[in-house]
Amino acid sequence: MRYYTKTEEWVLIKDGLAYVGLSEFAANELGDIVFVDLPRVGDRFKKEESFGAVESVKAASDLYMPISGEVYEVNELLEDNPELLNEDPLKNYIIVLTGFKEEELKDLIKK
Repeated sequence: MRYYTKTEEWVLIKDGLAYVGLSEFAANELGDIVFVDLPRVGDRFKKEESFGAVESVKAASDLYMPISGEVYEVNELLEDNPELLNEDPLKNYIIVLTGFKEEELKDLIKK
């Protein structure tokens, strides 16, 4: 089950890790995504803190943390292929978190 923020990020808990991505709605609204600003592995963020940005031919938009945690992995494929977020935003996560607070999920929208 995915959990969504009001700012259209999603989080999926799988095998003790939290995968964070962009919703289909946001990807469609942005249009053709041409750049993704990714954080570094080891960066720590609090819930609702900006951790990066996406830029499209239409607009730029900050990305906000759905839950607090430490960046365990970034999807490096997005550096050269940001359009993957348009092709399948639910398959192509942006970051993976560890050390997250599962109790923060209760404030998100379940889908």
